[in-house]
Amino acid sequence: QVQLVASGGDSVQAGGSLRLSCGTSGYTDGEYCLVWIRQAPGKEREGVAGIDNNDKVTYRDSIKGRFAISQDNAKNTLYLQMNSLEPEDTALYYCAAGRTYSLVPQHFSLWGQGTQVTVSS
Repeated sequence: QVQLVASGGDSVQAGGSLRLSCGTSGYTDGEYCLVWIRQAPGKEREGVAGIDNNDKVTYRDSIKGRFAISQDNAKNTLYLQMNSLEPEDTALYYCAAGRTYSLVPQHFSLWGQGTQVTVSS
């Protein structure tokens, strides 16, 4: 059974950096899209960054230039490098997998458990 396991969340000061990891446990077969989705308290889930089987990437406008998504298929791991973190980036971050190249959370059927990122000013 395919499972996604996210890790790397922490509490940091504004301007700091974090790298999130997600074990994809062999989901990367055929055409796929892996994404990072976040949910802040009281807000809806929003797609942050996505990458497909051809390493094509897409980002939410608010994080462009600060975050970078990547994958290591040999290690079955998805990453999200987050730099210049802002308090507005505080959220529970999920990794998710699907077959549609998209950042729309509803397009993804397989989700990890989430890892908390807290950015203080």
